[in-house]
Amino acid sequence: MSKNFLEVFPSLHITEELRELLNLVEVEKVTLGRDRSSIRIYLMSPRLIHKQNIYGLEKGIKDQLFPSKRITIKIIERFRLSGQYTPQKLLKAYKESLLMELKNYSIIEYNMFRKAQFQFPEPDLLKMTVEDTIVTHEKAGDLKRVLEKIFHERCSMPVEVQYEYVAPKENELAKQKELQMQREVEEIVSRTSFAVNREEGQNEYIAGASEGTAGPSMADGISLDTLTAEYTALAPSDQASQTPAPALRMGGKKETTKTGDSDTGKKEWKDYKKGGGSYGRRSDNPDVLYGRDFDGEIIEIDKIDGEIGEVAVRGKILTVDSRELRSQKTIMIFDVTDFTDTITVKMFAKEEQIDDLKAAVVQGSFIRIKGVTTIDKFDGELTLGSVVGIKKSEDFTGKRVDNSLEKRVELHCHTKMSDMDGVSEVKDIVKRAKRWGMPAIAITDHGCVQSFPDANHALDKGDSFKLIYGVEGYLVDDLKQLVENSRNQGLSDSYVVFDIETTGFSSSRNRIIEIGAVRVVNGNITDKFSTFVNPDVPIPFEIEQLTGINDNMVLPYPKIDEILPQFLEFCGDSVLVAHNASFDVGFIAYNAARLNIAFDPTVIDTVALARLLLPKLNRYKLDTVAKALNISLENHHRAVDDAGCTAEIFVAFVRMIRERGVETLDELNGLSTMSADMIKKLPTYHVIILAANDVGRVNLYRLISYSHINYYARRPRIPKSVLNKYREGLIIGSACEAGELYQAILRGVSDAEVAKLVNFYDYLEIQPLGNNAFMLRDEKSSIKSEQDLIDINKRIVSLGVQFGKPVCATCDVHFLDPEDEVYRRIIMTGQGFKDADDQAPLYLRTTEEMLKEFEYLGPNKAEEVVIKNTRKIADMCEKISPVRPDKCAPVIENSDEDLRKICYDRLMPSMEKPFPQLLQNVWRENFIPSYPMVLRLCISSLRNWFGNPMRMGIW
Repeated sequence: MSKNFLEVFPSLHITEELRELLNLVEVEKVTLGRDRSSIRIYLMSPRLIHKQNIYGLEKGIKDQLFPSKRITIKIIERFRLSGQYTPQKLLKAYKESLLMELKNYSIIEYNMFRKAQFQFPEPDLLKMTVEDTIVTHEKAGDLKRVLEKIFHERCSMPVEVQYEYVAPKENELAKQKELQMQREVEEIVSRTSFAVNREEGQNEYIAGASEGTAGPSMADGISLDTLTAEYTALAPSDQASQTPAPALRMGGKKETTKTGDSDTGKKEWKDYKKGGGSYGRRSDNPDVLYGRDFDGEIIEIDKIDGEIGEVAVRGKILTVDSRELRSQKTIMIFDVTDFTDTITVKMFAKEEQIDDLKAAVVQGSFIRIKGVTTIDKFDGELTLGSVVGIKKSEDFTGKRVDNSLEKRVELHCHTKMSDMDGVSEVKDIVKRAKRWGMPAIAITDHGCVQSFPDANHALDKGDSFKLIYGVEGYLVDDLKQLVENSRNQGLSDSYVVFDIETTGFSSSRNRIIEIGAVRVVNGNITDKFSTFVNPDVPIPFEIEQLTGINDNMVLPYPKIDEILPQFLEFCGDSVLVAHNASFDVGFIAYNAARLNIAFDPTVIDTVALARLLLPKLNRYKLDTVAKALNISLENHHRAVDDAGCTAEIFVAFVRMIRERGVETLDELNGLSTMSADMIKKLPTYHVIILAANDVGRVNLYRLISYSHINYYARRPRIPKSVLNKYREGLIIGSACEAGELYQAILRGVSDAEVAKLVNFYDYLEIQPLGNNAFMLRDEKSSIKSEQDLIDINKRIVSLGVQFGKPVCATCDVHFLDPEDEVYRRIIMTGQGFKDADDQAPLYLRTTEEMLKEFEYLGPNKAEEVVIKNTRKIADMCEKISPVRPDKCAPVIENSDEDLRKICYDRLMPSMEKPFPQLLQNVWRENFIPSYPMVLRLCISSLRNWFGNPMRMGIW
């Protein structure tokens, strides 16, 4: 008998989003292993559950319900999916989960699946195209078994997996590594052969090689096995007369035989371990500072997940502390950081080891250290102990340099003046750009220009480096008319008020699942239109939760190619009305264009009308506006109900508009001018504004002043109308993903709307994929893969070509180096950001790093957006000062004489007679009026002040 998951585990603490999903999940059975060391939980879910959530549940059940038990929790999930799913749709929806599962199962099979191409020549046949290598042939059967098991047993969709093999792509990096390995093998073999030659006295093979004759090598096509066999043949045959060289086992101990002096070898190791005899380094390697030499892959400290055994790390020593113990030993405690994280090392040293250890562990030095990860029983912290050895290490933080012959220019850079966001001093940014050879850099803090003086002072007199003064402003579109594409219709004409429900927010990536519409004529509702739409894709769980619409409800209905013509026929020539109309009309326009249906309606947005007619509201969501007008709204987020509510709102607005004497849409557009209060409630977008010359500098300061004084609401807003008014001398860029253009592309607005936006900007901006990777972690985002981010950047590049706008690649710099992200992480954590630990790589990149970031555009286009266009924008900006040189303290003619006379005339009547001669001389000869003296005159009693001449400050 199955039970609801939340009934079986009522005390389990989980997120609210996951709780809603688990409310639909049933627990079919729970089994306990024979040895009571494992629990298996069998789940049945009507919705897909990502493997990350499954792993989280396993950990949560173990940690919360069995905290002190040594027990393993394993969840076996099965899905009862709707008829909307096919194997092909399932693969698309479940691929990221499959990748995570395969990565935990086998990294080889994970990479095979990740790199494979997929086709479904038949509904139940999955053809995977993989590289033709020994590894793929060996693992193909296992991967096939895993995938078929998941499709069949977990998802009840029997699928056969077949492979198609193609020649592997040549990997230049792998080729270089292979050549390097070959050279290392040759070197090892040659050194070993030389040693044999010395022992044997003569060897024809070695002699030939040393004289330059054709000795075999890896380069000649001889395999490693062949070389090993030949070396074995050269080894001494008289085993009895030779002492075998000791071989090292794991841990560095010597393998010895029971013949010869094997007992001596044992004694030496035993003595060393027990401390018998004096301590000495066990390596001739001069880089070894303590202990013995070691090799092995270096692991980053932040990748150390608990007690994982012996590891080798490198890092900088931050702090060192040592204490003598009663046992005559000394404990040495020091912290090592590799700038991904920090770990504490604890070592117990005998008296003879102290000197070497102190020489090895010096604060500020860089070391490599190998030891065992352990949880310290005293403080419960992860530490490194049982240290094998300590070696010298280079300063791997290494100063990054820009080696490109032609340098790029950074046009988007934040300093500490971007409050609670940027972390770098402007002078450090300028110095780094100069050291790398960049010809210029733009300073673009959020909404302010406070860093300009410090930036200017970072330059030397006569410096050729150019500072571009700018700002990343918060743009508000106050130019939108209340009625788009007006044909001067009257308020008594036909209006269709409609609403749609969709699978997401992007018209190009998501689908319509419901359309509801109401016809309004002369203020009366005359007709209705309502239908579901089969999206031909599974409806996401969060959309089902929001709208109440599931796959089974939409499956019987036609797809959009049948429904849309019916809806447009219902609309006819009517004016379209919607709440947040750009969203609804955007979906209709996109699908009409895809189906080659003409679509050019007049559109009214009730949100814009609400801002005009209900200015006291703080928010303009549909339910808020309905409540303000006392209109009932039931079943919110269902198209037909939302359309009916919006229709009643529109009818109420028509009455309010007529009270203002307006009868036509052109007259309505005459009311479009927005007040400052209305602008404060509009959404904001990021925009880059650069001063090209002194006129632009003055206009930039005007915009900053207006944004803070007239339009400030949570942030300083710059209306488009004001920006257009003072646009002379300014260069306008489209900014980051929070910019107007990027957001429009995300929403999938019409080409006409995109064209209008592109024409507003002087240049367009694209950024590295890591800057926008946060969208991949957002389940509600329409961006599902890195390729989606690449496609958006490519779209912006193509728009630049289409409209003749330069496209510039920028870093959106918030810190100088990758490791500096930790400071921004701390700042964002303090502000309550949940993803503060997932910092975007917002560091200043070199030209080579940026070219590599955009190599998917091709070498020529990458060079254009990274170097040529950024330098082009920099060349458009003159070299200017943030303030005019003659802007200093005001000069008033004869001000010192006038002030002296005024002060003397005011003071004399209050002074005792006769006036002291000494004071008269000081006054006439040495008195120099200054602002501090004027201040004293204003705030002090004259009689009191001069009653004690020592308080005058002139003696």
